[in-house]
Amino acid sequence: MRKSLITTAVLGALAAPSFVFAADAAPGVTVAYNVGLYSQYIFRGLTQTDRGPAVQGGVDLTHSSGFYLGAWASNISWLRDYNLANSGAAYSKEGRLEIDIYGGYRNTFANGVGIDLGALQYLYPGSKASGQDHLWASAYTTEVYGALSYGWLQAKISSVVSDSAWTVGKYRGSTGGSKDARGTYYAELNATIPVSDLIGAKDGFASGITGIAHVARQEFNAGKDNDLYSYTDYKLGLQKSFSEGALNGVNVGGYWTYANTKDSVWTLNNRNIGDSTGTVFVQKTF
Repeated sequence: MRKSLITTAVLGALAAPSFVFAADAAPGVTVAYNVGLYSQYIFRGLTQTDRGPAVQGGVDLTHSSGFYLGAWASNISWLRDYNLANSGAAYSKEGRLEIDIYGGYRNTFANGVGIDLGALQYLYPGSKASGQDHLWASAYTTEVYGALSYGWLQAKISSVVSDSAWTVGKYRGSTGGSKDARGTYYAELNATIPVSDLIGAKDGFASGITGIAHVARQEFNAGKDNDLYSYTDYKLGLQKSFSEGALNGVNVGGYWTYANTKDSVWTLNNRNIGDSTGTVFVQKTF
């Protein structure tokens, strides 16, 4: 029942903008949709679903000029888990959904250098802190980001512009005693390696295979003690994309992730949420 409700919520959150985009699409505008099933939801090296499955989906509207808008959603459990870890004194049990809204501009120049500039807000409907909510920072987070890419490589930095970052930062309604989280940042290096091209596999099952490598640093800026929250995360994986027949637009793959998060602040349900783990997925883009 719970999985059914989550699936309905995810699809419902995306349905309204999808129909609007489809109806109003103008010349030079493309609309793309994606939906996926993951063995767990990993965000910046941290499991968001206590290693349980996640249903995810999104819609992207892109103009030929390079400007884009999008929305994406997934079920989560970390707010509920945080609530349990704090004896029910933290966040509402209803905070089981993440919705991301984003927009920006991307372009690849003639010399092969690509840029991507934008803003993103992470929304957690129903996550209002319960009880003494002035003692808890908001889960809602807003970032601006910029990326440079060339060939297989991308360097990207995202910086928080809201006063809290995923419950780390300024308490709700607080006039003192907690520090504004603005300036919290995530700096990452990503490599997308065209394995099939490197081995000359242009046809057959060995085609469409891509390698994924990632290293990043999450630095929190919300008080002298919050360096405890900062960490480095790593990711390695493989993905196969299908481009013909009934499987056209289907991506399947898996990846390993690890974050060197500290047990004292990143343990939920008696487990460090950044521990080494594997994830498998199937996704459809259309």
